[in-house]
Amino acid sequence: MDHLNAWLFDVAVPAAVLVLCPLAGWLLQRYVSRKLRAAAQKTVSRWDDVLIHSLRGVIIVWSLLLGLSIVLTFVTLPAAVYFMIQKTLLIAAIASVTVWAGRIAAGYTDLYIVRIAGVSSSIFKTLAVVVIGLVGLLIVLDELGIPIAPIVTALGVGGLAVALSLQDTLANLFAGLHILMSRNIRPGDYIRLASGEEGVVQDITWRNTTLKELGDNLIIVPNKKLTEMTLRNFSLPVKETGILVDFKLAYGTNLTAAEKIIVEEARAVLRDVPGGAEGFMPFVRFNLLGDWNIGGTVILRVTEYTRQYEMRSVLIQKLRERFSREGIADPIPAEPIRRVSADRP
Repeated sequence: MDHLNAWLFDVAVPAAVLVLCPLAGWLLQRYVSRKLRAAAQKTVSRWDDVLIHSLRGVIIVWSLLLGLSIVLTFVTLPAAVYFMIQKTLLIAAIASVTVWAGRIAAGYTDLYIVRIAGVSSSIFKTLAVVVIGLVGLLIVLDELGIPIAPIVTALGVGGLAVALSLQDTLANLFAGLHILMSRNIRPGDYIRLASGEEGVVQDITWRNTTLKELGDNLIIVPNKKLTEMTLRNFSLPVKETGILVDFKLAYGTNLTAAEKIIVEEARAVLRDVPGGAEGFMPFVRFNLLGDWNIGGTVILRVTEYTRQYEMRSVLIQKLRERFSREGIADPIPAEPIRRVSADRP
């Protein structure tokens, strides 16, 4: 009986604790997540969503660490080994709390920046995580008995040397902060660089700004370069933008009738093709008296820059079909005058 009691105390109970604690943590994780999600659905704020995300997995880790701490009370170990395991569990607990706090800081920082600046970028989330991580690292070093005052002093003294060696990195970091705070370029904007590349701004990180072309290719631009070059933002001050579609008519065409047809087709395209600006009335402007044609432009408006390509294509097809039905002739270049040499008959 004594052997059975000893076996239960030394083996069975610790094993049961190691199994039950993570299981209880998993069940608690699901329960807390379900309750928080139900509460979050009743609010329009995203602050509770950040809290739900921050707790993902950490409750299970905390339960496991609690189980290991309880098991230590059931086993007999040398003092040095017991101290080492205890310190390891404490460092693991600090690390898990640091991860949890970093998630909260990143999420809440992002929401706050979106609220005051109207943009979302990974640069602020990264900075928040780095700060929380450094605090957690200093706490771990203190628990290990490593003096942190000399480390902080060394960081302060070495800051100048680091700044000099990382000039480009720091320049890109502050350029990224300037871009975001000035709000001249925001994630989701469609921009065209002075070098000709264009695309949708995907993210502004601590070093680079990423653009996504219409062909799904990525363009990586250093933040410092972006602040130094001239660019065009098609999403500011509003995303709606006008598009111009040129056309040519033959001399002899009834311009009034042609203008009416073009406006009718443009209105139909604005109505039927996704992305047309609601309530906008397209109009025509004639702008060329060529040698063999009359040129003009029809002006439409789309909700965002990238919508223009489909609308332009559909309008050209519709105009071509309508011109053919209405008998509007295509402009044909006049034949060049043949010069006859004086010595030829």
